[in-house]
Formats: sequence, C-alpha cells, structure tokens
Amino acid sequence: MSSVSPAPRTVLVTGATSGIGWETARLLAVRGCTVIVHAPDVMPGRDALDRLVAAGVDASRLCLAVADFSRLDEVRSMAARVADGHPTLDVLVNNAALVAPEHRTMTADGNELSLQVNFLAAYLLTHELSGPLSARPGSRVVNVSSAMHRTASISWDDPHRAKRYSRLAAYAQSRLALTISAREKAPWTSVSVHPGICDTALLPLYAHEGDPAADGAQRVARLCDPATEVVPGAYYDRTALSPAAPVAMEERTVRRLRKLADQLLAKAA
Repeated sequence: MSSVSPAPRTVLVTGATSGIGWETARLLAVRGCTVIVHAPDVMPGRDALDRLVAAGVDASRLCLAVADFSRLDEVRSMAARVADGHPTLDVLVNNAALVAPEHRTMTADGNELSLQVNFLAAYLLTHELSGPLSARPGSRVVNVSSAMHRTASISWDDPHRAKRYSRLAAYAQSRLALTISAREKAPWTSVSVHPGICDTALLPLYAHEGDPAADGAQRVARLCDPATEVVPGAYYDRTALSPAAPVAMEERTVRRLRKLADQLLAKAA
C-alpha cells in the first residue's frame, strides 16, 4: 500500500535577519518546514539566507520576503507576494520589532514608529494573509510579545504620544497592543509569547545580560509545533501559560483596539 507524505508546513517569520527571528527560522527549517524569511531589505535578507545555509539549513526550504515595516504599502505588497507564492500558510510568527527611538519618530504613514513596526504592521500582515492562513485547519499566528506589556497602557486618545512621549511607554504600548490582538477571533489560532529576556537588539530595554537568542527561539518554535497544544488567545511566559495583563483580557479592549487599528490603516491607505 502506498502512502502520500504530508506536504511540508509553511511558516512566515518576520524580523528573521537576526536574533530570535533568525534562530526561529533556523529551527523550523531544520525541522522540515518551508520557511519564508522576512527582511526589511534585500541585502540583509540574502545575508540571513546565506547564514542559515551555512548553519546547515537546506536552501530549498527557504524563501525571502522583503518589506520595510515602517512603510505599510510595502507590508501590503509583501503579503500579496506571499499569498501568490504560498496559498497555504500554516504559521505566521509576528516577531519583527524595534526599540522605540529616544525622540518621537513618525512614519510616512503618520504613525509613531514603534507602534507601526511592532504592532500595526503585524496586524495588517495577519489580516492581509487571512486567505492562506484559513486554507488549512490548524494554522497558527504566534505574536512574539514581551512581559513589558504588563507595564503598559494604550493611549487611546493619543496613540502616537504627541503630548507625552517616552520611549519605554511607546515600546510597552506596542507590546500590549500585539498581546491584545492575539485575542481577536479568527479562523486560525493566535497566541502571544514572552520568549524571555534574550541577548538581542532589544536587550538594552530590559537588562545588561540575557539568554541566548536560540533559547528564546526554542520557546517560540514550540508554539509553532502542531504537537504543542495551545489555548486560543492565550499568553505564554516562556513555556508557561500565564495571565496576560488584565486589560488584555477584556473583550471590550479587543474590540476597541481593532477599531483603532482599522482607523490608522484607513488613514494610511
């Protein structure tokens, strides 16, 4: 009796040129997934692919997707290219993030930089990829968040923090928004995770020392594995199911955030 091998799972990892994103891409590719490696530009993307191959990844398992998340038109274009090339997407890892600048910085789309890159781009990408994410049962969206979301609040009337800007407050707000968005109802299962304090470009916000990025990636990749049972909308602290900030658990807040995100995207369209 002949048997048909299941098709390899397809995963898109954003912010995959370094740190936890790169290590997550490596782990998932080694485990047999086709991995779409997101980069903000072509050159760092090709460099990331070269380093993955040098680390033992089969080049045939890798694809490159390029978009600068500070430009929402590039996010939309990348989503369209991914959907054309990969009609089925099993996992989306929303990992791309940056440290909020010392001084408030606005994007060409009219959004505070860390709010757009760390949350709004992920929200847009997830919705733009709803077709591929809905194509096969069991798909997942894993939002790489932070324990710092617990210190945050959403400045609903001033999300770009024009009146009172703090880089820590802006960054924490973006992580809270990403955590809240994992609770949005969808045909796929969404979760958020604090991968631990790791030695990445974000480390200065947290501490002087951190775990290796590979350790954080193990915690992210675990949630991408269909053998790992997850609770839809849940927040994980490393590997433990953990209560998110109370505000993130409120259905009213989930609806309010979606309305805000849709307004910001409509303004930028």
